[in-house]
Amino acid sequence: MSASHAVRPSYAVVLRVPHARRTFAAALTGRLSYGIVPLSLMLAVTRSSGSYTVAGTVMALFGATTVFLSPARAALIDRYGPRRALVPMAALYTAVLGLLAAAVSRPDAVPAASLGALAAAAGACVPPLGPTMRAVWGRLAPDRALLQRAYSVDGVAEELLFVTGPLLVGVLVGFAPPAAGIVVGAALMVGGTAGFVSSPAVRDVRPEKAAVRRGGGGLRGLARPVVAIAGVGLALGVVDLLVVAFAERQGHGTGHGAGGAGAAWVLAALSAGSAVGGLLNGAVAWRTPAGARLPLLTAGLGLTLCGAGLAPGLGTLAVAVAAAGFFVSPAITTAYLIADETAAPEARVRAGAWVNTAVNAGSTAGTAVAGALAGRLPVGVCFAVTGAVVLATAAAVTGRRSRDTSELVPLA
Repeated sequence: MSASHAVRPSYAVVLRVPHARRTFAAALTGRLSYGIVPLSLMLAVTRSSGSYTVAGTVMALFGATTVFLSPARAALIDRYGPRRALVPMAALYTAVLGLLAAAVSRPDAVPAASLGALAAAAGACVPPLGPTMRAVWGRLAPDRALLQRAYSVDGVAEELLFVTGPLLVGVLVGFAPPAAGIVVGAALMVGGTAGFVSSPAVRDVRPEKAAVRRGGGGLRGLARPVVAIAGVGLALGVVDLLVVAFAERQGHGTGHGAGGAGAAWVLAALSAGSAVGGLLNGAVAWRTPAGARLPLLTAGLGLTLCGAGLAPGLGTLAVAVAAAGFFVSPAITTAYLIADETAAPEARVRAGAWVNTAVNAGSTAGTAVAGALAGRLPVGVCFAVTGAVVLATAAAVTGRRSRDTSELVPLA
């Protein structure tokens, strides 16, 4: 009998799968490092060097190696298995973070070039706990409806980590130097990785033997979710900056700092909308295949962003942005489902990593594009242009058909 047990599976059923709670909790502990280390590092480098330029360069190097080398790190997981690959990565990552924490503890003690090299090395070693956990979910929940719910709760939990991490850093720097946040992030990664690889769900995983394939390295059919989610990431990067620009313009004449406070509430609405959308998406027993839902969800995001351009004030913008967020987590979850369906067994971690890389790369590009547009066009027009680009992305992936027929199988 399947994991659904002839009834619609719930989130409680997902967490009752043997070893799921222990494995998931350990993975989340390590992944909390992702939300703590970047902000701590930026604050520590800024304080140590006294230069925003140095801090920005260091963070750019850290982010670039973290994002763009993610598929390469995931390939090591696929090839050698989680235990043999994650443990050395975590050891190297924490060792380099320790060197960074020591380097930024004394003002101007280490040249900027050395800080950049250490940051790049740290980013290159970040253990891909997110993609690996999603591959483990595929083993724990082979039923597609149950896997959909597992991916949804995983995505919402990860989003909350990226909200919680900076808040914890804010509390920590109230009584400790920013370098302490780097140490805390390293400790979380060590503890989370140790708990993860020692879980029975991970401990017994062996690398899949690669079948003989004509091409694609087991990643055929991945272009569709990667392109769609790059568009979603682009939108997220643009929205973050445009919301700040909108709030600052609305804040003129209402008191110093009003714009920043307004932006925080609007961005919180985006996260809340995404969390609600993700949980609802996971709770629905979809009969429409994932391949058909992805362009619809992407188009929904594009349309709501076009509507956000018409918002006259922060209140209506918050509503519009929350509506846009409603499509974000479901779109990302659906992309992960398609990646898991189309990837060969020996390439599942890489498939998830490519989707993750597409989100992050799109977001980085979106922030750069928004910075160029916001200084030349009204914010409302920028929202509309962003929405149009996302709609074009949805149209582009609508016409693509995966060669993998599993996209045509309903989830429930």
